[in-house]
Amino acid sequence: MIPSQRLSASLTPLDVALAALLRDLAPVAPIEIPLAEALGCIAAGMPPLKAHPPHDIAATDGWALRARDLVGASSYSPLPLTTSPVWVETGDAMPEACDCVIDSDAVDQTGATVQVLAEAIPGQGVRRAGSDIAGGTVVVEAGRRVLPRGLMMARAGGMERLLVRRPRLSVVNIPAPGDAVTAPLIADSARKAGADVVCIEAAGRDPESIAKALDAEGCDLLLTTGGSGVGRTDATVAALAQPNKIGPTAIPFSLAYLTKSQTIRK
Repeated sequence: MIPSQRLSASLTPLDVALAALLRDLAPVAPIEIPLAEALGCIAAGMPPLKAHPPHDIAATDGWALRARDLVGASSYSPLPLTTSPVWVETGDAMPEACDCVIDSDAVDQTGATVQVLAEAIPGQGVRRAGSDIAGGTVVVEAGRRVLPRGLMMARAGGMERLLVRRPRLSVVNIPAPGDAVTAPLIADSARKAGADVVCIEAAGRDPESIAKALDAEGCDLLLTTGGSGVGRTDATVAALAQPNKIGPTAIPFSLAYLTKSQTIRK
């Protein structure tokens, strides 16, 4: 029979427990990962992006011209051109000295002379250099979560990988009768916060089974759920107390239960 584990009758204030937990914490080392894996991760330092588009490009199909050359043009007063205009498709680089794109039906080519039938303004039908992403823009500021908008900017800037901080969390669940919902809740919450989570199920509720499931070498933080009471099958505290299981930097608290007065059992 497994004896009841002994717990302190006193409660440690939450601020004291958190201070002990956070005292020696430091940012995890940044890693470089593909864009497809970076969503939700915490950004580390990143180089600034180049301007996008890198130069003026056509935003629509049409004739590339210079707006100041079209002043006064209309269907009642066609403006003849001395040279034929350049046709551009959406995404094409704008020809030198051209700053607008006009519709195909705004140019009359039926006669011997090409004529323009409408005015335009500078930038009409054009995506200016740097209008999508200004030069020097950072994809995501260090310390902030990578969101879809940041990934879009990274792809537009030609990036394939991002530098992020992704803490590794191991959640060890101590089996108990009924459905386990606490461990999945913690795991899902941690993933949402950008952590790389591994869930482990202890083989049993005895100290040896729990101790075998405790492996802090492959993670930055190890959490246990269950088995922290004073019942005859509660043995998590005894397992945590075994030497060489979770290393010398382990925090000596079982962060298992928050009371309504915001305290944590020692």
